[in-house]
Amino acid sequence: MAVSESQLETWSHQGAVTTAVTTHELIRNALSSGRSHIQTSNFEVFLQGSYKNSTNIRGESDVDIVVQLNDTYHRDLSALPPDQESAYMQARSEATYLLPQFRVDVLQTLRDRFGSSIVEGNKSLKLPRDSGRLPADIVICLQYRKYRRFTPQSQSYIEGIAFDTQDGRRIISFPKSHYENGTAKNDRTNEFFKRSVRMFKNAREFLVERGVITSHLAPSYFVECLLYNVPDGNFGPTLRDTYYKVVNCINSSNNSTLAAIKCQDGQLQLFGDEPEQWSVHDAQQFSTALAQLWNES
Repeated sequence: MAVSESQLETWSHQGAVTTAVTTHELIRNALSSGRSHIQTSNFEVFLQGSYKNSTNIRGESDVDIVVQLNDTYHRDLSALPPDQESAYMQARSEATYLLPQFRVDVLQTLRDRFGSSIVEGNKSLKLPRDSGRLPADIVICLQYRKYRRFTPQSQSYIEGIAFDTQDGRRIISFPKSHYENGTAKNDRTNEFFKRSVRMFKNAREFLVERGVITSHLAPSYFVECLLYNVPDGNFGPTLRDTYYKVVNCINSSNNSTLAAIKCQDGQLQLFGDEPEQWSVHDAQQFSTALAQLWNES
């Protein structure tokens, strides 16, 4: 007997969001009223991850927050023809406020507000939980522009973020594209996509609790990106139909098909050798465990 619709419905529910919004507002307000150098800079503070994408489930705690400097940016000109690249190079100007100084200023401003509880991790600042506030991972970054066109009169680019880890690696991601693509897919699937992401994330937690898979397999971002690549027709008209069709779609995909898929942002490869990527074997192991859960329930 397959997993019941009522169980899948429970798994599809969204976790609480109010405290995540409060945490975001506390950090944004601290930076907006903080040290003068930051106040005069063009920067923005926004949510990313499951709380932003409405795919958070009960028990998820850490809020992912981006603090992005827009006065300075990194860029990718590889898609521009030579004449447009030349036009860009002639129009550019040297930045005066760089990421290392911005990071120092953000860190000091947040410590002015939250004290020494703010600590530096490899990729982000860590703000611990407190009364009325969730723990937060705060990524300090520059705007990233993947140019599609540049002329003296107009330009077009895909916006991402870029930051350097404490161990010297540069990370590039596209959280705004991730959000926009997920919202569009949710609309195309009659709002089944985000419900399904939450359903499979809870199924994953169930499998971890039972010892079927490890706690490191298929984290939240991976699950969301994997499901994003499942064709829209596999979502609905019920959660049981969705569970069966999605798992069958993944299990029936060959290695080369899986290896070619991109993250939900449509820009980066989901599978590869970088620390922020996963292996095709991860997807197959996860989908096999989901199929076993369906068959054994």
